[in-house]
Amino acid sequence: MNTSLIKQFTFTRDSLIKEINKINPEIVDVQLDGYNNTIHWQIGHILTVAEQFLFTFPKKTQYLPEKYVELFGNGTKPADWQGEVPSVDKLTNELQEQLKRVMEIPEEQFNVELEKPFLGQETFGGLTTLATYHEAQHTGQIHALRLITEQTK
Repeated sequence: MNTSLIKQFTFTRDSLIKEINKINPEIVDVQLDGYNNTIHWQIGHILTVAEQFLFTFPKKTQYLPEKYVELFGNGTKPADWQGEVPSVDKLTNELQEQLKRVMEIPEEQFNVELEKPFLGQETFGGLTTLATYHEAQHTGQIHALRLITEQTK
């Protein structure tokens, strides 16, 4: 099971990177009417949430700047950004580095039970499944935003 979790996460991350590579840099910060967020925010959000799910349990390690939660965490939006925001290139590099760290997670950690269930997940492996689902969902949003923005420009 653990090997398949890592394979699925890797497949999803590789799909995200391929989608990012298709994006015209001129549209990453375009915010379409009716949308709270941009492609830029989506990329940072995926990185930040995966970090929270996979590297704050059980040791609460943090490899990303704390400011990322303020910029890309749940409930945030680009309209509220203040100060310097990491570029899409920087975020993409961090996504690739994060994948390397995910691949180094010891297999036994996937079976570790959470202190209390989170969104129906009871183990670290469940959090990995949730992170993979979340990433795939937002990759689809990036894809849709890219297509819509390209058609309207």
